[in-house]
Amino acid sequence: QVQLVESGGGLVQPGGSLRLSCAASRNIFSFSSMAWYRQAPGRQRELVAAVFSGGQINYADAVKGRFTISRDNAKNTVYLQMNSLTPEDTAVYYCNAKVPVPPNDYWGQGTQVTVSS
Repeated sequence: QVQLVESGGGLVQPGGSLRLSCAASRNIFSFSSMAWYRQAPGRQRELVAAVFSGGQINYADAVKGRFTISRDNAKNTVYLQMNSLTPEDTAVYYCNAKVPVPPNDYWGQGTQVTVSS
């Protein structure tokens, strides 16, 4: 079992920055991947960024060049640095972890990000 706890959300003005953190309850070194998803009202949950065990990183087109995902294995934590935020980034952001053995998918409780003037 893996617990994921997100933090760092809040209200920010357009053009501002936030850094989200996702702390896992156990060592993340063996995880297949860790990722950030988001879900805006009335929309489906979508992948924002993912970092894989081999070091590969994927970003959604909408956030490329603005968001950066990183992982700190020593702290069992994944971060999402978000810069140049726009109102379209407003959503609940969820942390996701995929464990290979046994195969399983874990989610955090979500953290609200609101971009508004």
